[in-house]
Amino acid sequence: MQSQLRQKIIVVKAVIHCICILLLVNEYWLALNDGLGADPVEAVLHFTGIGALNLLIISLSITPVIRLFKFTSLINYRRMLGVYSFVYALMHLLSFLAFEVQFDWRLFITEIIERPYMTLGMAAIVILLSLTLTSTARVKRKMGKSWQKLHNWVYLAIILASVHFYMSVKSDVVQPIIYATIVAILLWFRRKKFQKYL
Repeated sequence: MQSQLRQKIIVVKAVIHCICILLLVNEYWLALNDGLGADPVEAVLHFTGIGALNLLIISLSITPVIRLFKFTSLINYRRMLGVYSFVYALMHLLSFLAFEVQFDWRLFITEIIERPYMTLGMAAIVILLSLTLTSTARVKRKMGKSWQKLHNWVYLAIILASVHFYMSVKSDVVQPIIYATIVAILLWFRRKKFQKYL
């Protein structure tokens, strides 16, 4: 029974790897081959940014789903989805660096300082980076109780990311508002955890 469950987890993880990587590769392939319309840079930035937010939302949805429907095996995929959220966020950042400011670091820093939505987005990426670097079981054991305190910052990261999305949209704010509502629901499910810190 345990071996079958282990095999199932391996298969599902392989599928997640394939989906996340192939979607990312396909997007850049389309960008390089004029398959993303008149503004491929905007398309790539939107795809990677939304991808990062989607993966983070899915990752944070696992705990409520387990509580409601008792699908305990889903816990095996939460860390992976969180790491891929950072990968997509990193590609979002690198795409901006490469295509928007062309690796002009002075301009990049100026953009982060002068544009609030950039400041929020960068802060979210820094948090996701710290969570990714400490996501292994070995690091978790070494950090002890401080590991959970650090990884609670994921809630701030998803708030920052959703606000970044809202502020970056120039006209149609329907989609950002939908995402913000989903994030609010996910945080509401964890209201008892937050009450401990109040």
